[in-house]
Amino acid sequence: MEFARPLTPAVLLRRYQRFLADMRLDSGETVVAHCPNTGSMLGVNRPGSRAWLSPADNPARKLAWTWELAEGPRGGWVGIHTGRANALVREALEAGLIAELAGFTGLRMEARLSARSRTDLLLDFPGGPCYVEVKNLTAAADGGQGFFPDAVSERAHKHLDELSAVVAAGGRAAVVFCVQREDVEEVAPADHIDPEFGRRLRAAARQGVELFALGARLSPRGITLARRLPVRLAPRPQPM
Repeated sequence: MEFARPLTPAVLLRRYQRFLADMRLDSGETVVAHCPNTGSMLGVNRPGSRAWLSPADNPARKLAWTWELAEGPRGGWVGIHTGRANALVREALEAGLIAELAGFTGLRMEARLSARSRTDLLLDFPGGPCYVEVKNLTAAADGGQGFFPDAVSERAHKHLDELSAVVAAGGRAAVVFCVQREDVEEVAPADHIDPEFGRRLRAAARQGVELFALGARLSPRGITLARRLPVRLAPRPQPM
């Protein structure tokens, strides 16, 4: 995925009200940017860290900037725009990066999963569909372990239950963790933040929900999911 226009460098001054961030451009001007991430952004919302912003396509939009990349605590870039995760995973699937999900004959975004919800991606196979839920991962600990979620997420709990129900009924379902950072070598549930998510993820895996993780290559020019990462479910020491 290439950005439509070059990103603009800035320095994060503060994030507040979840969706707003004060940024100082290299020109010295202070602007308010849209923060397209509902999580806590643990470790990547440090005042004084570098950031990259995209300009709004619509000049009439209330906020002229969108926060795209954050500087990680140990350097390197982290993609914080959760709205890009589905498109990134779609590109990776179409490129055949996950062999277990290759060979689909059709792909639909935001397809109906139940009367109350939709699935991020629906893959059509000759033997039946596969419902795919995408989880954007931005949090990591020392040692290269990324973890999800970075805040308690009842919505994620519900998604796992729905995918488990699909498999219990004889269907196929999968979770793909979209890891928008380069310093992560494996993915695990964040038991130290949301132990219920960890419990339900392990239960879903035992039910037969397939788990995958894809790591990104990032730059101010674009983001690409380029490598497979293992998903580890065994309990690990809590990140410090």
